[in-house]
Amino acid sequence: MAFPTTRLRRLRRTAGIRSMVRETSLSVNDLIMPIFVTHGTDVLNPISSMPGVYHYSLDKLDEEIDKIVALGIPAIMLFGVPEHKDATGSSGYDHNGIVQQATRQVKARHPELVVIADTCLCQFTDHGHCGVVHVHEVNGRQVGDVDNDESLKYLAQTAVSQAEAGADMIAPSNMMDGFVHAIRQGLDEAGYSHIPIMSYSVKYASAFYGPFRDAAHSAPQFGDRKAYQMDPANIREALREAEADVVEGADMLMVKPALAYMDVLRTLRDQFDLPLVAYNVSGEYSMVKAAAAQGWINEREIVTEMLLGMKRAGADLIITYFAKDMAHWLKG
Repeated sequence: MAFPTTRLRRLRRTAGIRSMVRETSLSVNDLIMPIFVTHGTDVLNPISSMPGVYHYSLDKLDEEIDKIVALGIPAIMLFGVPEHKDATGSSGYDHNGIVQQATRQVKARHPELVVIADTCLCQFTDHGHCGVVHVHEVNGRQVGDVDNDESLKYLAQTAVSQAEAGADMIAPSNMMDGFVHAIRQGLDEAGYSHIPIMSYSVKYASAFYGPFRDAAHSAPQFGDRKAYQMDPANIREALREAEADVVEGADMLMVKPALAYMDVLRTLRDQFDLPLVAYNVSGEYSMVKAAAAQGWINEREIVTEMLLGMKRAGADLIITYFAKDMAHWLKG
């Protein structure tokens, strides 16, 4: 029997039929909006490398959060840009740190909004690394090594202080070995066993983070993060990282970045049944914005296709700077 040559096209004939048979959907409930908060007053500073993204002081934050809530976006992720930086990132675990203050303010105004606290030290350390650094001399030059186990102590303190401030979820992004276990233990001992952990399980040492480091003022002052973030060439290692986090008590897994790592998303989706998060990172955002500003691409169509690709690869949720734009587009 001859194969009917029109069979594959019959279900593409009209917009209504295409909608009926669409396999992957994207909704506002899939979106998480990152927010950068900082000290001071009347601060609404555009981040030059990320068009449409700003630093907000607390007195400017409410207006932005109101817009996010009005669009139906269910969650935000808070990143802090502190006044004070030191060797251990103490502003990160300060009860009155900027993330803690912002969390209390947001939850008081919009208790239904899910506030996710990014838990890392890089924005708060004067050296820009994600943990405590010990400097020593090698062949006549100063070399710094991140102390994994000492860093865990401060990361757990940071998570507990964020939970105390009212964060609904902790999202540790530091990539220290054993960080999920340390944070889970710290939260449980402090009475926050109900607070889930969205682990940055698979975080690559990626070139796509450049604009974020501009936004968070978190570029390393020396060296790089390749000793604790993943080699972009590896995928079996990603499975080991994710499995370790599952064993240690993670409630959600994340792949960061997303766009160049769709195969990793698919592999984790096939191997684990925890909710899976894709981080559509700053470099992915800025490339699209730059090309759209030149009129080279249709921004709405490109963004929709990218985010659908992440969902199709297995993501349940997407952290994206396009969240507000996408929510507008979904409303029609």
